[in-house]
Amino acid sequence: MATKRKTAYVCNECGADYSKWAGQCSACGTWNSLSEVRLGPEHRDSRAANFTDAQSGYAGAAGAGHGKVQKLSEIDLSELPRIPTSASELDRVLGGGLVPGSVVLIGGHPGAGKSTVLLQTLCHLSKAMPALYITGEESLQQVAMRARRLGLPAEDLQMLSETDVERICQVAKEVKPRVMVVDSIQVMHMGEVQSAPGSVAQVRESAAYLTRFAKQTGTALILVGHVTKDGSLAGPKVLEHIIDCSILLEGTHDSRFRTLRAHKNRFGAVNELGVFAMTEQGLKEVSNPSAIFLQRAEEVAAGSVVTSVWEGTRPLLVELQALVDDSSLGNPRRVAVGLDQNRLNMLLAVLHRHGGVLVGDQDVFINVVGGVKVMETSADLTLLLAVVSSFRNRPLPRDLVVFGEVGLAGEIRPVPSGQERLREAAKHGFRKAIVPAANRLKNDIDGMEMIAVKTLAEALSAIDMS
Repeated sequence: MATKRKTAYVCNECGADYSKWAGQCSACGTWNSLSEVRLGPEHRDSRAANFTDAQSGYAGAAGAGHGKVQKLSEIDLSELPRIPTSASELDRVLGGGLVPGSVVLIGGHPGAGKSTVLLQTLCHLSKAMPALYITGEESLQQVAMRARRLGLPAEDLQMLSETDVERICQVAKEVKPRVMVVDSIQVMHMGEVQSAPGSVAQVRESAAYLTRFAKQTGTALILVGHVTKDGSLAGPKVLEHIIDCSILLEGTHDSRFRTLRAHKNRFGAVNELGVFAMTEQGLKEVSNPSAIFLQRAEEVAAGSVVTSVWEGTRPLLVELQALVDDSSLGNPRRVAVGLDQNRLNMLLAVLHRHGGVLVGDQDVFINVVGGVKVMETSADLTLLLAVVSSFRNRPLPRDLVVFGEVGLAGEIRPVPSGQERLREAAKHGFRKAIVPAANRLKNDIDGMEMIAVKTLAEALSAIDMS
């Protein structure tokens, strides 16, 4: 007599489980988000026993204990050993390298360079430790051709073309790699899950099975994930909760530069930024990203101002451009690329109320050069000065750098790490800075004139555009 399979329903958004189908998920409130999942006849936790005898020496470092109760004061606080990836920008985003037993999910649009950067990394790592690259989207010949074209050392890297998760873990148990890449999680499948590869159920169960293997064997696991049209990771939301680190490789097809940003990291800083350049030899690190974002014309146009933003653990100089023009529409347009649209509307209101500059009948376009996304408020003052510069058609000095947060009362608030921002600007030849009064340095930087302002009116007076 055939064993009856159990059925569950999983929310695509939050991953909540239900025994019966419902129109709305009671956990997150989303409608029509439950998908059917057919469970195997045996309990999944029993499969974990297959992994306990593999690489037992790494089990403690990976955090996969045996259920022993310990007092918080008795837990070993020694730092986990990290595995350098030979790419300093990738190590920066990861927080110093790969942690044994950690699970990293790297996503990006097709053609962004996910497979290329991981192939480069594993080829170099394989010279010092066992490494395994599992490809489910390409054949072994295609990967080998790419490695040869990029001139990578491919003598020691072990390859496997497979999409069955249980088979992958069996091979990894024999090979015992310290670092393993699965490309990609969307094409992996498990035989007992009765749905197509890439479905919510398959992605969820495959990721959970691979994660359990990585934790119990101490293998540093890197999963490749696809993204949706809006740039978010494809698959159930529970996938982002399972992993330890989530990073996105961003970049447009018309630009040779790629940015690697961490959105979740249990072992390092969040929003850390790494910059790569796409070349004929693959992705190359950009050690000084401020230089590539400051490739300005000899004659600076009106509306162009440079600001210093803080990305992870370092400052980054970027150019912010504004274009203010007469509107032919009844409702003038407000367009922000790389900045928050709602914050732009708020700052324009502050500019009118406390700066005396009215652009209510003008179209306002804001752009951060280089495709960088500015998430912090330190670019508020820079944005307003760029808008006024374009509106008055008066260029600002080429060697001027501006940063500061603008409050609703027109006050200029300080930003963190002001000293490091100023020193980064001075290193790139900037000789004048408009900064919040609280960020003024006690000891001036040689060759740099600092103008400390407390209000928006003072900042406009400093550039003679009040």
